[in-house]
Amino acid sequence: MKFRYSLQVLTAALAVLGVSAASIDTACAQASDAPASAAPTGSTTLSPADQQFVLEASKSDATEIAAGKVALKNSNDPHVRKFAQQMIADHTKLSHAMAGLVAKKGFKPTPSADSALVGKLQTLKGTEFDRAYVEQVGVEAHQRAVDLFQQQSESGTDSQLKAAAAQALPTIKHHLEMAEQLAGQLKGSS
Repeated sequence: MKFRYSLQVLTAALAVLGVSAASIDTACAQASDAPASAAPTGSTTLSPADQQFVLEASKSDATEIAAGKVALKNSNDPHVRKFAQQMIADHTKLSHAMAGLVAKKGFKPTPSADSALVGKLQTLKGTEFDRAYVEQVGVEAHQRAVDLFQQQSESGTDSQLKAAAAQALPTIKHHLEMAEQLAGQLKGSS
C-alpha cells in the first residue's frame, strides 16, 4: 500500500516536471504488480474487440514513443532525428486522446512498448540503427497501424472509438509515407 502511494506521489511529481504521460504510464506498468495489459475500472462499455483495438493501439503508440527516444540518442542523421521527434509528439497526442476517450468508458489500458524491438534498437548505433529504426518502426509498424486503425474505423462497435480511429488514420498514413520516403533516402545514400 505504501509503495502504491509512493508511486502515485512520484507520478504526480514527474507530471509537474513535464515528463510525458506515456513514459509515466510505462513506468507505472513496469513498477506495478499488475500485468501490463488492461486494468478495467469496474465495468467497461467497450466490446472485447474494441478493447483489443485499444490495447494494440496503445502498445503501438508506446513503442513509437520509446523507439523515437532511442532514435534521438542513437542516430546522427538529422532526418531520422526529425522523424523521431515528430513520432514522439504525434503518438503522445494520439495516446492521450485515446486514453481520455476510453477512460470515460471504464477502460484503462496500461500501455507498454514492444520491449524486444526497443531493446534491439538500443544496441544499434549510426547507420545500422537508422536503417533498422526506419524499416521496423517507421515503415513496418506504421503499415500494421494503418491496417489496425482502418479496420477499427470500418468495423468497430463503439461509435466514438470508431470515429477516433477514422480521425487518427490520416496522421498514421502520413507517418507511413514519411517513413517510406526516409527509407528510400537511406537506401540511396548507401
